Amino acid sequence: MSPDGLALIGPLALAALRDVDWRVHAVGGLTLGADPISYAIAYASAETPSPLRAFTVRKEAKGHGTGRLIEGPFQTGDRVAVIEDVITTGGSALRAVEAVRAAGGTVAGVLALVDREEGGRDALEGVGLPVLALARASDIVARLPVA
Repeated sequence: MSPDGLALIGPLALAALRDVDWRVHAVGGLTLGADPISYAIAYASAETPSPLRAFTVRKEAKGHGTGRLIEGPFQTGDRVAVIEDVITTGGSALRAVEAVRAAGGTVAGVLALVDREEGGRDALEGVGLPVLALARASDIVARLPVA
């Protein structure tokens, strides 16, 4: 959530989304992990020909207010990328996917900052969801200095 992190991740993730050509209208995922990444991507897209909207998927609907699981400018019919900070089991992404589909959206795929390489990618791909990770745990560990 640091300014430096948002300034780095937003454009990097936006470029990755454009490279895979998922042609999404919006980005978002399960709160709280996906929120800053989604917002950074939306902000990075603001001055492009195809700006993206960001949304948040609640863990459960509130008993008051709109009572919706999805908050923000999500629209029925949107094609979205579900965002994850890290993929471990894939469970959080699948909850977000279910919420998006129930609200009338289509999921193009899942974009994660880090794939922890603990089976989550396989679980998501096993149900037909493409997965794009900006880094893998093994990439990060390989770059750590040896003590």
